[in-house]
Amino acid sequence: MVFNDIEKLIERYENAETTIQEEEQLKRYFSQETVEPHLEVYKPMFAYFAQTQNEQFTKDVPLKTKKTYVLYQWISVAAVVVIMLGLVFTNPFESSQRTFAELTPQEQQDYEKAMQAFNLLSSNFKKGTDNITAISRVSEAFDQGQEKFNRLNEFDNATDRIFKYE
Repeated sequence: MVFNDIEKLIERYENAETTIQEEEQLKRYFSQETVEPHLEVYKPMFAYFAQTQNEQFTKDVPLKTKKTYVLYQWISVAAVVVIMLGLVFTNPFESSQRTFAELTPQEQQDYEKAMQAFNLLSSNFKKGTDNITAISRVSEAFDQGQEKFNRLNEFDNATDRIFKYE
């Protein structure tokens, strides 16, 4: 084979542009005894490729045939059964509201105290929201004053341009 062709093939091989036939030509060239001295570095690589092409894996691969997830399957089935029994016997979707007359005297007293506490809390929230609305009105007034002040500054700048004070 011509020396220039081998160099071109090696360059194409390094750029991954060779065909299978061209790679076979390279393998045949580098399997010879005499190779150009500056191409000696490629000889072990192609010898390795030729050697490993014939290798085969001969060991048996053990396959696990035991199922290890059987315990987890039974636990999940038991959990579903427990949840279903809980839903059947407690029925959380059933309405359990009672009227004020059905409550015991102690429960009625507790209900009245709770309602007084909620009313007190709600009246304090009402006072707080009134204060917030007052603060927001003051904030709006400040914003309007700032806008008017900005207009006045623009007017002042315009008059400064017209009448230059020096």
